[in-house]
Amino acid sequence: MNTIYVVRGVGTAPTEMASYDAALAAANIHNYNLVAVSSVIPADTTVEEVDTAPDLGPAGNRLTVVEARATTSDAGTVSAGLGWTVGPGPGLFYEASGEDAEEVRHAIEAGLSSGRNLRDWQFDNERVTTTTADADGEGYTTAITVAAYGQSEPIF
Repeated sequence: MNTIYVVRGVGTAPTEMASYDAALAAANIHNYNLVAVSSVIPADTTVEEVDTAPDLGPAGNRLTVVEARATTSDAGTVSAGLGWTVGPGPGLFYEASGEDAEEVRHAIEAGLSSGRNLRDWQFDNERVTTTTADADGEGYTTAITVAAYGQSEPIF
């Protein structure tokens, strides 16, 4: 059975890209080339929420992900979240981001509901997780929640 790892991270740095890289490092997925996919969880896949990603292969490899990301340079909060719904067959991810964790959660729940209504699949379970970061307005702050699809693969 294949495993998708859901990880979270927060980073603060002088630039937007550096804060994103720091958030990826906090989740232990900073050494991969991330390739974003839409939202479908293949059948016969386990989704496992972990503190940080395990070793998913050599640095520089391609890693398939569904990603929620929120960045700010202002004082305040940012939230990025993922929700997933699974059953005996395929499942779905939905992502959202914003300034309020509860609004992000509600957007994810609404997206999952809509996505389920578009498919003739059986869904038994639903989970939502969000990452919220407090920003002090110094530099940039990024919050991420990422679903990493198993092991990385060579890019060439």
